[in-house]
Amino acid sequence: MTTDVRQSRRKPRIAVTMGDPAGVGPELCVRALNDPELRKIAQLVVFGDAVVLKEAASATGQRFDFPVSDASQWRTVSHSDSVVVDLCAIEPSQFKPGIISASTGQASYEYIDAAIHAAQDGSVDAVSTAPISKEALCLAGLDYPGHTEIFAERDGSKRWCMMQYSEAITCTFVTVHCGYADVPALLTQERILDVIQLSAEALSRIRGRPPKVVVCGLNPHAGEAGLFGEGEEDSIIRPAVEAARRAGIDVEGPIPADTAFVATKRAATDVFVCMYHDQGHIPVKAIAFDCAVNTTLGLAIIRTSVDHGTALDIAWQGKADMGSLFQAVRLAAEIHRAR
Repeated sequence: MTTDVRQSRRKPRIAVTMGDPAGVGPELCVRALNDPELRKIAQLVVFGDAVVLKEAASATGQRFDFPVSDASQWRTVSHSDSVVVDLCAIEPSQFKPGIISASTGQASYEYIDAAIHAAQDGSVDAVSTAPISKEALCLAGLDYPGHTEIFAERDGSKRWCMMQYSEAITCTFVTVHCGYADVPALLTQERILDVIQLSAEALSRIRGRPPKVVVCGLNPHAGEAGLFGEGEEDSIIRPAVEAARRAGIDVEGPIPADTAFVATKRAATDVFVCMYHDQGHIPVKAIAFDCAVNTTLGLAIIRTSVDHGTALDIAWQGKADMGSLFQAVRLAAEIHRAR
C-alpha cells in the first residue's frame, strides 16, 4: 500500500508534466526546478524525458543537475527537494522544437498518464501541467480536445468543469472545446447548475468565504427579453440561477457578457460562469495572461495548468515566461492545503 504523502510531508508533492516536447514546456519545467521560490512552495516531481530536459536547459542557458529516476523507481528515491521521472517517451532526434508531430503528441500524453497514475495512488498530492498541442494529440491518434477531457475521463467524474483562475478575474465554463454552433444544444439547466455549484465550492475553499457568483447570458444583451436567440436565458439559464440561489449560493444573472467584465463588476465578483470558451477566455487572457491558472473542478485529483499554449514560435529560445506555471503550482498547493 502506498503511503499517503500528505501524512508525511510538510510541503505538498506536486507532479509537473513536461508538456509537448516541441513547445515551451521543457524549458519551463527546467526553470521551475531551478526556481528557489517555487521550491519553497512544493516538492516538484517532473514527469518527462531527462534527455529532452537537459537539451532544453542547454539551449536556454539553464542549469540541469537534478536527481533523475526511472518510472519504476522514483517513488523510492530519497530526495530533499525535487526529482525528474524519466519516462523515455521520446528522443531529441525524433522531433524538432517548434514543429508539431505525432511523436510529441504521444509523448505528452504519456507524461500526463504517468502523473495521473501517481495522483491516483497517492504518490503525489496534485498535478500541474505544462502546455500540450491538441493537433499533436490528434496526429498521434488520441481523440482528446485537451487536458481537461483527459483528466475528467481518467478520474471518472460525471460532474466537472474548467476554471480559469487569477486574483484579478476568474471564470468557469459550461461548455469548453466545441464549435459555437454546438453550444446552445449543450446548455441544460442541470449542467449550468452543476457549474455554478462547483464554482461556488471551489472559490469558497480558495478564498475562505462564500463567493459572489455572476452568470453570463448566452446571447447579446442576455437575450434582450427574448428578442435575440431562442430564449435560452429564460428557459435554461435563469432557472439554473434561481435553483442555485435557493440552495444558498450568492449568485446573480444571467447578465449581458459585454458588460460583465468591466472593472467595477470584476471588483465585486469572485467568479463568472460563462456559457462558452471565448466568452471567458478572452477577458481572462486580456487581463491576466501571465498569471492565470487553468484548473479542473470536480475531480478527485487536484489538477492545475498554465493558461497558455505551446508557444511553438518561441520554443527552446529562453523567451518563455514561467509566471503561469509558477501560479499553477502555487494554486495546486493552496487547493491541497484547503482540502
